[in-house]
Amino acid sequence: MPRPLHIGLIGGIGPAATIVYYQRLCAAVARAGQPLSLTIVQADIQTLIRTNTSDLRQEQAEAYAPLLHRLKAAGCDCAAITSLGGHFCFEETVALSPLPLVSAVAPLDDYFAAEGLQSVGLLGTRVVMRTGLYGQLRKTRALALDDRIDEIGQLYQDLAVAGACSAEARATFLEAGQQLIDRGAEAVVLAGTDLNLAFDGQTPGYRVIDALDVHVARLADLATGRAAL
Repeated sequence: MPRPLHIGLIGGIGPAATIVYYQRLCAAVARAGQPLSLTIVQADIQTLIRTNTSDLRQEQAEAYAPLLHRLKAAGCDCAAITSLGGHFCFEETVALSPLPLVSAVAPLDDYFAAEGLQSVGLLGTRVVMRTGLYGQLRKTRALALDDRIDEIGQLYQDLAVAGACSAEARATFLEAGQQLIDRGAEAVVLAGTDLNLAFDGQTPGYRVIDALDVHVARLADLATGRAAL
């Protein structure tokens, strides 16, 4: 059986996502009856917004690099980025990282297929929606509201920076999710790790999948020794 791993998280992008990762990872590991070894470092959300919107992949990877070295120095065995938007430079970051990186995107294709989903609708950053989760879905068709990508993307960015969701923004996200269903999606994927702020406690009348939960499940398996890298 693999040994439990010390998990490193790059947080701060945004703060609400970091809190939810922490809460849900703690809960998942506690359910397994094991202690959690975890270290979190703080990235800068404004830097990520600038590099993401300008597709400055190498620059953002270089911003992650010292944080990853800090996690390694703290004894971490692997690291994860607590932002799907922050994965836009994943390969560039892998090339600089002293630790194995646990992708939040890679497990999603298999998860959707295992759930029998033929198509999913995406809500998240402009880049995530425009690229259909970076073009990494092979088994499931990704849908986005192409005519509303800038609107939804800006609303999501504002939510992530604020770490809070207004009633008006919540209503817009819920309505956008219904529009994705109307256009053929079988489920709406929260492909932005702060979207729990809008959807937690809501009953929109359609299936919602939080991509964060799929990532946390993978990290919990590594943290408890139920899986290996």
